[in-house]
Amino acid sequence: MTVESDFVEEVTGDGEYILRFSGDLSIAAIGDLPERLHDYGADIHRLDLSDTGYIDTVGAWLIHRTARDTGAEIVGADQEAERLITAVSGADQDADVRPMPPNPVLRVLNEVGEATTTALSTLAGLIGFFGAILISAGSLLRHPSRIRWHAVIQRFDVVGVRALGIIGLMSFLIGMVIAQQGAVQLRQFGAEVFTVNLVGRLTFRELGILMTAIMVAGRSGSAFAAQIGTMKLTEEIDAMRTIGVSPVEALVLPRFLAAVLMLPLLGFYSSIVAIIGGGLLSWLELGIPPATFFARIREVVPITDIYVGLVKAPVFGAIIAISGCYQGMQVKGNAEEVGKRTTAAVVQAIFLVIVLDAFFAMFFSWIGWN
Repeated sequence: MTVESDFVEEVTGDGEYILRFSGDLSIAAIGDLPERLHDYGADIHRLDLSDTGYIDTVGAWLIHRTARDTGAEIVGADQEAERLITAVSGADQDADVRPMPPNPVLRVLNEVGEATTTALSTLAGLIGFFGAILISAGSLLRHPSRIRWHAVIQRFDVVGVRALGIIGLMSFLIGMVIAQQGAVQLRQFGAEVFTVNLVGRLTFRELGILMTAIMVAGRSGSAFAAQIGTMKLTEEIDAMRTIGVSPVEALVLPRFLAAVLMLPLLGFYSSIVAIIGGGLLSWLELGIPPATFFARIREVVPITDIYVGLVKAPVFGAIIAISGCYQGMQVKGNAEEVGKRTTAAVVQAIFLVIVLDAFFAMFFSWIGWN
């Protein structure tokens, strides 16, 4: 049975004002108690809850607010009441809201500064995460029996084998597009035969591995972030640490190895399929027979172009795996965070891949692999 809440005022011999509450401090029994407390003008020293019964969060908030506004001490509360009052007092914190500068220029500079700070902190986190991967890899090399070969082979299947279809289709169509657009432009100068050069060098040197890395980032990098993020959210990673299993060894390293080892194979496969697509269009539109097309490819594509793609591929794979796993490990709070971190992993990986591709282009040009 609900007992209506009430309070009486008492004055001690020392002149202290005490409000002694009685009844249930619940939403069903609280009545006009908030208004009466709000209008109470005396200097209150203590709030006595010794005679109160059931208390819910509404009652706990009322007591906390009264104590906060008057500076009174709460006494006589049982264990449940203390727990609720502590919980609501913890939620009663001023939000750290930084007002935006009124000047549009200052606001833009403020946003640029925040974005720069976030980018630098993320870069530092990625470097530190890569260091953790190297430490775990060194530990596994000293103790090979701890390597989870089943997990590694499963990642090979997911990252490599199951990606062959979509990467092959994408590469075939890109090869046809390169050949068609190249033929249109070169026809103006009567140089359609150089379409073969364009298709061969562009696919082996740049587009084959670059488009493969972008596809793997969108397909596997996002999966890495979502899978690890969900495990972080459901506290499976904390449970692994509790039983003495390293999450980096069990979850990150298999994905890292799969991305690093599969990217060169997928990139080479992508280049071959793109050349087949370009050769098919050259045969249909330019009348270049397949035998002539592939013989010309062997003549105009130097072996260094293949080396360029194979050198870049494992680096791109490492970037994709590190970005996906790092963002997954940063998930905390709620399920919405998984989506945000997954998106960040894909954007981050693609951005870093393109930036590194530009650096590779300048580096190979500098050493004479043109």
